[in-house]
Amino acid sequence: MQGADKGQANSLMGTELSIGIVQARFNASITDALATAAIHELRALGVDEDNISLVTVPGALEVPVALQAMAASNRYDALIALGCIIRGETYHFELVANESGAGVTRVSLDHQIPIANAILTTENMEQAVARQTEKGTDAARVAVEMANLLDELA
Repeated sequence: MQGADKGQANSLMGTELSIGIVQARFNASITDALATAAIHELRALGVDEDNISLVTVPGALEVPVALQAMAASNRYDALIALGCIIRGETYHFELVANESGAGVTRVSLDHQIPIANAILTTENMEQAVARQTEKGTDAARVAVEMANLLDELA
């Protein structure tokens, strides 16, 4: 068990990593909190502030396009997708949630780069607020761990 703990601790070392973040501006109060939590955690894991790039896009459907451009640049070890989609009264919620999620996965697989998907999909604003800090922190940890794992597997 100690070996597993040691391996996990090493997998969360962010020094020397470069991380790109794409943040949707729609529901900005939530996505700003997600970004703040993610950046705070990346820095706590040792990622240098100069190695964290944040770009914003209008909404969740635009996130994959920006991720694709970042992935194609070969400047990043991992990426983070941030957004917030809250269910409304129409089918639009399902469309945006499904398409943005599929787009994020497609970019990750096409470019062989880890992408931590923290595009929240919630029933209401209260659920989004309850998840904003934890999911931002989790996304940072996932990005660092997966970047280190893919480096080991290469």
